[in-house]
Amino acid sequence: MKRNLFSLFLTLNLIFPLFSMSQTAEIRLVKPDRSGGMPLMQALNLRSSNREFNGKSLTSEHLSGLLWAACGINREEIAKRTAPSALNWQDVQVYVVMKEGIYLYHEADHALIPVVEGDHRKATGMQDFVEKASVNLVYVSDYGRMKNPPDKSLYAGLSTGFIAQNVYLYCASEGLNTVFRASVDREALHKLMKLKPEQHIVGAQSVGY
Repeated sequence: MKRNLFSLFLTLNLIFPLFSMSQTAEIRLVKPDRSGGMPLMQALNLRSSNREFNGKSLTSEHLSGLLWAACGINREEIAKRTAPSALNWQDVQVYVVMKEGIYLYHEADHALIPVVEGDHRKATGMQDFVEKASVNLVYVSDYGRMKNPPDKSLYAGLSTGFIAQNVYLYCASEGLNTVFRASVDREALHKLMKLKPEQHIVGAQSVGY
């Protein structure tokens, strides 16, 4: 009897941690449609900032396409991104804040790595609409990836701008609303996201329906 109870105890301890881990497991994104979308000139004509969101979660296809457009790998053989980066430092990383939690976009595997559980969308900006956006992208520059540039903040800003514009064009093509935001409590968000001292939040961008 004691042996049976002990076996049951071990079994429960093995099972329940798995359920807990599954809630924050890595998310493998679906393969992005790299041949779709509207013509570039039409997307440029429709590109705009919009601060209205209905709170509906992005489809798996939209989330995949959005992140690949932002800074996904478009030349696998040399690991180059869709957005340019000085000396290929790729210092800017995209964090994805959704209802389910905060994730780091790992472009090489086209996957989301869990960072913090829970809905922290409200913490990504000063405006009321941020908590209604499907996702809030937080752009973080890792200064440690740069090799002695004269002005790290300048390069971080340039790289972020390229990525943000890719997001704008994708959203225009797919009928999504988006707006880039500089009003962020960087100190509080830095702590929440468990960033390293050499990581610096540049800005954020809300996306949704």
